[in-house]
Amino acid sequence: MLDKTIIRADYQLKELQGGTVGNVKLVTGMVETSDGESLPYKVVWKTQEKFERYGDPDAWRREYDLYASDFKKVFSDSFRSPECYHAEVNEDEIQLWVEYIDGVSGLSLTLEMYEHIALELGRFQGKLYTERPNVLKSLSNLSKVEYMKNYYLRYRSWDVVYDYIRSGDCEIPKHLCKMLIDIDNHADEIFSRIEKLPIVLCHRDFWVANIFYSDSKVALIDWDTAGWGYMGEDIASLIADEPNICHMVEYYQKCIPAYYRGFSENTDVSHISDPCIYELILVMFGYRFVEWIKFAESPEDKLKHLNTLQKIYEIKNM
Repeated sequence: MLDKTIIRADYQLKELQGGTVGNVKLVTGMVETSDGESLPYKVVWKTQEKFERYGDPDAWRREYDLYASDFKKVFSDSFRSPECYHAEVNEDEIQLWVEYIDGVSGLSLTLEMYEHIALELGRFQGKLYTERPNVLKSLSNLSKVEYMKNYYLRYRSWDVVYDYIRSGDCEIPKHLCKMLIDIDNHADEIFSRIEKLPIVLCHRDFWVANIFYSDSKVALIDWDTAGWGYMGEDIASLIADEPNICHMVEYYQKCIPAYYRGFSENTDVSHISDPCIYELILVMFGYRFVEWIKFAESPEDKLKHLNTLQKIYEIKNM
């Protein structure tokens, strides 16, 4: 990281907010170099044990595989992942030492930042879609294009949520239940439209906690779900995956045109008249919200997820 010979180092550890399967710590301290300098350092240490993700058995080690490859060559200065300084893997655990990313993240992202993030995502995916660099052909551990569809079908087959929105004692307002049921009733036709969209490299966990914005540049962490998916999957996540609910409709209005502007800088997308973002949002998150509402740990959480579904309904009727 420092490009120096280090003869001594001290350190302090601080827990960072990791994902559901990783243990993430910030390591800070001072080092002494061989030529007598004292320098500060800051690095993120991520430990992730083997876990099982439905339909994606090698997800637990994907970040190691990507960092151990030439994956970083697909990025630009304005859209990238953190630099990885060291990576290890054993039978059931990976450990990564990566760059600490500073910037605006989470619910602190503004509408203007959302729009620029969508633009940069479009540029990134459009460039790779057009150029098809060799490094992408050599990556063997990427999630499959059918992952999103299989995820929806698995949720739909779960009686606990499927029957709940069709029951008389469901706490979700009827118009929202109907919105979800309509997706089920037209799933074949919806997927036939989605499957006409370009297949692109997706982050697949493109929500505000994984996005860092600084000086009009975007850095993304947590690449363990990355893989092939349909154009718009990541934008659906950006709009609907635990955003600032008050601005969801504005995100929808601003981010989709910005995303298509960025994508079209490298390839013509004028023939795509139906981006299917609304449908992608409900396919990817509809039943997840039902689960979160049914098993909410507090009235506040339940209301938050109900309000999110209501905003999606408002998007539908724009």
